[in-house]
Amino acid sequence: MSKKLIINTTPRETRVALLEEGGLVEFYIERGSSTHIHGNIYKGRIVRVLPGMQAAFVEIGLDRTAFLYVADVQDDTKIFESLMDLNKESSEPSDLCTIPSSASIEEILTEGQEIIVQIMKESIGTKGARVTSHLSLPGQYLVYMPRVDDHVRISRKIEDEDERERLKNIVTESMPDEGGFIIRTASAGVEGDEIISDMNYLLQTWQRIKEKADQVRPPSVLHQDLDVTLRTIRDMLSAGIDEIIIDSQTEHKKIISFMDNLLPRMKEKVILYQGEEPIFDNFGIEIEIDEMLQEKVWLKSGSYIIIQNTEALTAIDVNTGKFTGKKNLEETILKTNLEAAKEIAYQLRLRNMGGIIIIDFIDMVRPENRDKVYAAMQEGLKKDRSITRISEISELGLLEMTRKRVRSSITDAMCNPCEFCEGKGYIKSKESISYEILRTIDREVHSYLYKGRDVKVHVHPSLSDILLGPLAGDINELEIEHSVSIEIKSNPSLHLEDYHIH
Repeated sequence: MSKKLIINTTPRETRVALLEEGGLVEFYIERGSSTHIHGNIYKGRIVRVLPGMQAAFVEIGLDRTAFLYVADVQDDTKIFESLMDLNKESSEPSDLCTIPSSASIEEILTEGQEIIVQIMKESIGTKGARVTSHLSLPGQYLVYMPRVDDHVRISRKIEDEDERERLKNIVTESMPDEGGFIIRTASAGVEGDEIISDMNYLLQTWQRIKEKADQVRPPSVLHQDLDVTLRTIRDMLSAGIDEIIIDSQTEHKKIISFMDNLLPRMKEKVILYQGEEPIFDNFGIEIEIDEMLQEKVWLKSGSYIIIQNTEALTAIDVNTGKFTGKKNLEETILKTNLEAAKEIAYQLRLRNMGGIIIIDFIDMVRPENRDKVYAAMQEGLKKDRSITRISEISELGLLEMTRKRVRSSITDAMCNPCEFCEGKGYIKSKESISYEILRTIDREVHSYLYKGRDVKVHVHPSLSDILLGPLAGDINELEIEHSVSIEIKSNPSLHLEDYHIH
């Protein structure tokens, strides 16, 4: 299967798309205004202990205090067993709420106490970030757990016993005095010197964190995870990426430097895109991003699914739509549900939806048909790198599942609650529309060769404030690049998403 990472980078934002056989399957976006913090390590201070919730609030320097649960504080080596029992490999601290605690939160923590914690789940909605004192540092082949001593565990996805023994011996022979390691799936077949190099990199990173912790006062950042580009490359190269194509020369050099230090044999996969057409347009990604934000998803048969997000859960409804089938009702329903199961698994991964998910399949009379749809759902989720757990389909046609969520979904990242429908739906955020306008101007002016001519852009007043304010420098760069004059015209009669370029 052909896999490509397409990276679009500007000073304003970075967008990363994973394509499989030419189709978009994963999408990540990072902007200066919403920097990724998952995996960051902080020196914080306990500001409030809540015995009734067996938790505490920690000041780490973010807008909202972070939430620390009692099981995420205790020095318990069961974290290793918890990580290894997951049905999917993860380089992140797992959800430890199920680990029994022998001590109460007030016996462990006091207000004003300093503590080193790591972000295990970013702030989502009105909830602050969730943190843990069980630290983990992911590398290409290993995950280092500095507070779990003398343990080596191997990903369950490595099934060959000889290979498991080889990898365990490599790591055990070079074990440091403190900490333990998880051997990731990507290490299978890798030479020992590359694995040891990865180990040394992680140990050096931990040493820098300890040294900084001794020098700073809380709240302070001790370690920041890689940016979206390098993080995605680190986590996905083991998945068989054939090419990494990027449109920024600066970012291209940064990736090559990253490869030199950690993955020198992968450098030939990195390609600098030099086409005239914008990179996401060239690969057909822009259209797929717009479709990804739609509530209704049409299936090839003419049936469709509806995806609705609430604060508590995501609800997905399956409908036959235009599909009427050929033989009988039960067969029509089965075909619709099987097609929907495959699409839903794809949409969960694409939109990065997480938490509790309830899928309302069309009611099936025969239990064997429910089993077929359940099996199709399991098969579709095999490609998902996030941890998922699903229940069997009930007699009512409901399937309950959870998907591990550590950061906001694509809808949350790119959209705001709609000002025109009082939050009952979504429109693109002003920032997203403004960047879209810049890309459209760049594309239109280049396509039609409006050299030396005036360009007028009619937008909603909220957008003109952004285009003439924070993005005025970007407008000026476009004028210089294309030898045009760009005039932004405010029109209060326009809908926020409606703009016109003349």
